[in-house]
Amino acid sequence: MKIQLVEDDPMLGDALRLGLTQEGHVVDWIRNGEDAALSLRLGRYELVLLDLGLPDRSGLEVLVDYRRSGGEAAVIIITARDAVSERIAGLDAGADDYLIKPFDLDELAARMRAVQRRRLGRAEPLLVHGDLKLNPATRTCSLHGTEVLLSPREFALLEALLEASGKVLSKEVLEERLYGWGSEIESNAVEVYIHHLRKKFGAKLIRTVRGVGYLLGDPP
Repeated sequence: MKIQLVEDDPMLGDALRLGLTQEGHVVDWIRNGEDAALSLRLGRYELVLLDLGLPDRSGLEVLVDYRRSGGEAAVIIITARDAVSERIAGLDAGADDYLIKPFDLDELAARMRAVQRRRLGRAEPLLVHGDLKLNPATRTCSLHGTEVLLSPREFALLEALLEASGKVLSKEVLEERLYGWGSEIESNAVEVYIHHLRKKFGAKLIRTVRGVGYLLGDPP
């Protein structure tokens, strides 16, 4: 998942970035409200983890402006502000969930998965395509009941295609799922990972739509 983390506390921000990266996510860590608003305008994110008490501009203002501009990424507020009025204000401003600090990383990960399922309009925690099953919670994949080992980027790319079942994803969108800001992107990285997945699941699993991108094909 491509995540924007907005947190000004250096220790917490670094710990969250490390933990989420180890879970296979791509994380852009922003430390103030103005930079967060700018990166939301320029980048494509699936989820935003947003602190409220930020330097120069409050997280709530960032959220309100983001929703008014049509921003559709899921937003989870992460904050020490635990008053009921604060929670109501955050949720009414467009947040999908509200988590009080300090929190356990496993709980945050579970809330992220739940929010993403709601955003995609599905209740089932597994992503299923024929006999192919992907479990975002355990980061495991199986085919015909047998586990298939995937690298973190193979997993991220397959997860993106399964979530967008029936839709074509461009190379640029897939690159954003695989790399964060400041990461060097190899020109053929997406093609390489597509090739790896086809070797593991069959050539028909992922269709190439010339000049457009990639589409989930026939179940293996």
